Amino acid sequence: MLIRHCVEESNVDKNGQVIDPLKIRHVTLKAGKIDSISGLIDPASHLNLDYPDHKVTTCVIAEKFLVGAPARFSGQGLAFAFVSRSSFFHYGSVDYTQRLTKMIEAVKNVKRENEKQP
Repeated sequence: MLIRHCVEESNVDKNGQVIDPLKIRHVTLKAGKIDSISGLIDPASHLNLDYPDHKVTTCVIAEKFLVGAPARFSGQGLAFAFVSRSSFFHYGSVDYTQRLTKMIEAVKNVKRENEKQP
C-alpha cells in the first residue's frame, strides 16, 4: 500500500501549485479513488527547512477529501500539484523517533478504548 500526500482540487491554483499547504493530508488510493485518509499534515515535519527527511513537495490531486472520491489524472497518470518553496519555514529540529513512539502509543490507546465499547 502506497501512502501519498494529497490535496483537494479546490486547493490548487491555475498554475498547479498548492494554495494552502496546511490543508494537505495523507491518503491511500485504490482503483484511482481515495481508499483511506488521515488528518492534516504536521508542518513541523512536512514544511520544515530544518527537517528535510519528509518534506512535502508534490501532492496527488483529489476531487475532495472523502473516501471514494476520485483522484485526478493527467496524460501520464495521476495529476500532481506542487508545493511552493515559499511554503517552507524553519520550525526547528524534530525528534522523529520520539514523535513516532508517541503516535504508536496514541493508536494503541484508541484501539484499547474501542475494544471497551460494547
